[in-house]
Amino acid sequence: MDQKTKPCIVSCSVLKDEIEKLVKEGELNADLLFVSKYFHVDYAQIEKHLRRVIERALKSHPGNVILVYGDLCLGMDNEMKLAEEYGIVKIDALNCIDCQLGGKGEFLKADPNHDLLFLSPGMTDFFSHARDTMRKEGMDEASLKQFFSGLRGIIILDTLGNDDKLKLEIAKLDTGLEIVETWRLGCGKVKNVIQEAIQRNAGSE
Repeated sequence: MDQKTKPCIVSCSVLKDEIEKLVKEGELNADLLFVSKYFHVDYAQIEKHLRRVIERALKSHPGNVILVYGDLCLGMDNEMKLAEEYGIVKIDALNCIDCQLGGKGEFLKADPNHDLLFLSPGMTDFFSHARDTMRKEGMDEASLKQFFSGLRGIIILDTLGNDDKLKLEIAKLDTGLEIVETWRLGCGKVKNVIQEAIQRNAGSE
């Protein structure tokens, strides 16, 4: 695949480690652009930065941009219309967790009651950053714990084969939640979801 036909993946950096690993190991052949996961607390900030990155990708890879964002990443009411607006192909997934579980709504099957916290390496880092930011803004420990109230427990999504390290990082979050299970997923499902979108894009040309 030469430079002209190589797709450009525009992704949230929640999936940066997994996608970079796939490229490094030759499982994906694509150029990569990431939008910071730390914007995730503010839909307007995500959209502003995402638009900028999509426009940059379209200049270098016209007709060959793959959006690795979920249907719910800009809000719960189908705000993720950027793929249609820019005429690019988006992965078939609700959010980054759904992507890691194989897309197509697997996330809803895994958590039908919405009472689990799924923590992959990227999401663990996101919550760690969010927690540090809230602390700096003066939020006390009780308020931070309230953030996770109503949840039944944590499912660790071990995509990089480092669940021991992940458990240490999750313990530092001090969520008050127990780890229910560890799912050793690897990066295969992320690869499949992205490859499906790449093939869909190739078929539409």
